Amino acid sequence: MPAAWLGVLGASFAVVPLVLAVGAGTLSDRYGERPVMVVGGVLTLGSAGAFWLIGSTVGGLLAATVLLGVGHLLSVVSQQALVANRAPRSRYDTVFGYYTFAASGGQAVGPGLIVLFGGSQTIPDTATIFAASTLLSVALVVAAACIPSSGQRSERGAASGSVRRLLAHPGMLRSLTVSCVVLAAVDISLVYLPVLGAERDLAAGTIGILLALRAGASMVSRFGLGRLTGRFGRQRVMTGTVALATFGMALTPVPMPTALLAIVVILLGLGLGAGQPLTMSWLAEATPAGLRGRAMSLRLTGNRIGQVVVPSIAGTLAGVAGASGVLTLTAAALGAVCLASRSIPPATPDSP
Repeated sequence: MPAAWLGVLGASFAVVPLVLAVGAGTLSDRYGERPVMVVGGVLTLGSAGAFWLIGSTVGGLLAATVLLGVGHLLSVVSQQALVANRAPRSRYDTVFGYYTFAASGGQAVGPGLIVLFGGSQTIPDTATIFAASTLLSVALVVAAACIPSSGQRSERGAASGSVRRLLAHPGMLRSLTVSCVVLAAVDISLVYLPVLGAERDLAAGTIGILLALRAGASMVSRFGLGRLTGRFGRQRVMTGTVALATFGMALTPVPMPTALLAIVVILLGLGLGAGQPLTMSWLAEATPAGLRGRAMSLRLTGNRIGQVVVPSIAGTLAGVAGASGVLTLTAAALGAVCLASRSIPPATPDSP
């Protein structure tokens, strides 16, 4: 598949969920987190099956990717709202660090399937990988059905005014922008590191190891996030980690031995790991109970905008400048939000 089509696939993951994001948060606030989580798991299961059965065509890939985007949206909005509603405010950085630590674990397992089912091949056995993903999705549905909701509910008709109030909260737009660009950078690394590897004739197994190293480094930074923010403060940790991600992303396209590239990818993963949980904890602390599903959906909306715009630009740029140009542009975007993160004020709880 041409590199430009990767941008289309990346955008298709986000474009439909972009429209549905705020509604998903409203449903989570109104009816509880578990029903939304279960529906998200079922859609993810359907997506994995679609990748397995019809993923050999461009149309099948697009359909399965859209389905995955909606399932992912419903799952993560409800999960994040559940974490925010159940955890004490003093432990937000720690618990969201653990939550995203688990997400990074999934990102480490995924590339591991590439190594397992085709590490020495340029193109791995994707049918077997998608079959394994379908089995994993069954476990997701079962787990979602067993998790009770938090009991925090909002009243009907509160959505539009609450969303406007949340957007007007000091620092909200800057926090959403940081989250958007950091997540887009994660997606870019997942998509264009393999493209970079193909351009440099690296084996699929080597790329799988690099992706797993990036995810593993993110896990390390997230697991110790509560201790880091307790010592240095949330804003300093956010700015410092985004700066580290900028440095790693800028070095990634530079020609170097594979062992050195692995070190750079680890630095990139350490930097990218903290941005998402820190913006989650900032939003949770600034939002009253009963509105946290909508707050998290606003964050996901910003993320989806980034996932529509950035991959589309990246796909266009890839046709001209290749993967190196895409990674360099992403480093510049990370540098810009690193500067913006310095002016995000401490989270102050909004009144219900």
